[in-house]
Amino acid sequence: MRVSVCAPRFMSVGGDALNGIADVLGRMGAIKNPLIVTDKFMVESGMAARVQTLLSEAGLSSSVFDGILPDPTDTIVLTGIEALERGAHDAVIGLGGGSPIDAAKAIAVMSQGSRDIQEYRPPKQSDTPGLPMLAIPTTAGTGSEVTHHTVVIHDASREKISCRGEGFVPTAAIVDFKLTLTKPKRLIADNGLDTLTHAIEAYVSKKATLYSDRMALDCMRLVAANLDAAYTNPENLPAREALMLAATFGGLAFSNASIALVHAMSRPLGSLFHVPHGMSNAMLLPTVTEFSKSSALSRYATCARVIGVANDNDTDDVAGAALVDGLYAYNDRLDVPSLSGFGIDKSSYDEAANHMAEDAVRSGAPNNNPRVGSAQEITDVYHKAWA
Repeated sequence: MRVSVCAPRFMSVGGDALNGIADVLGRMGAIKNPLIVTDKFMVESGMAARVQTLLSEAGLSSSVFDGILPDPTDTIVLTGIEALERGAHDAVIGLGGGSPIDAAKAIAVMSQGSRDIQEYRPPKQSDTPGLPMLAIPTTAGTGSEVTHHTVVIHDASREKISCRGEGFVPTAAIVDFKLTLTKPKRLIADNGLDTLTHAIEAYVSKKATLYSDRMALDCMRLVAANLDAAYTNPENLPAREALMLAATFGGLAFSNASIALVHAMSRPLGSLFHVPHGMSNAMLLPTVTEFSKSSALSRYATCARVIGVANDNDTDDVAGAALVDGLYAYNDRLDVPSLSGFGIDKSSYDEAANHMAEDAVRSGAPNNNPRVGSAQEITDVYHKAWA
């Protein structure tokens, strides 16, 4: 089997890797004036200023665009492009969680091409490079620092558009687990379960390969061995470092095998009801796994054994059932709220279910799922997830 792999040209990985940012930019080309794309929290916490100081000490100028909100829209991206052009910037640095990095990718690509987000709608593949882009994740979950995806909401329709192509792969990434240490326990849980979702979906995807399988399995092992420990004791540095590496492995896995039904259903929950991405994946993962497992039973059974909720001598049927139970148990241990517990009004949810299912189908991701559900079947899964 021939496998085409997308990944950054290079990554700097490990504690305090951020201190080498000037060297990383130097390897990316003759960059003199990058735009730092981030959110207001990164500014208020001093992280953006720290990056600017490191750049200034190396003789580089920079400015900060901090207008990124959770689930960035095309309007925000266009505003970022205006800031890029106003400052005559020659590169983009995405600093923060998945939203700033996704927005930075979109700014880097759209500034050099079409500025209509609809032009990037799947199945369109955007393989033309944009401006040089450096990703610096400060959460251990999205894997956006290594993927050829970026998600942007079309402001007018509120639809989440998953832009894809080699052009969206960051030129380089700095993966420094110490940047995650100030994150609250809620984010440790949500990001960890987001990572686990990436690994499981990549492993059962119809586009899985030997390469993506290796990344997915190692990701699952790291999450299973470290997520509970990190959530119980956020000062457990080896566990935090392992989760950061797991997030990168998960990103490499799903970027090269594709996401599936969980992510397709998760995105409308975010855009309509503002459920954080990792949390919405966690809410949906057990129910979607139960819906899908009969169509790839041996693969789901392997997932169960790898994360330790089934034994090697269990049959695939037993292991598959144990996986569903184990995923519900993860949500219980890590205090993931139910959809009603999050505060979503049931009548509004029921009214939106058909629309969310149609949105999920339009994303194309359900076609990668072991069991490809119709819009009505996906609507039924939404209702079951509520129950």
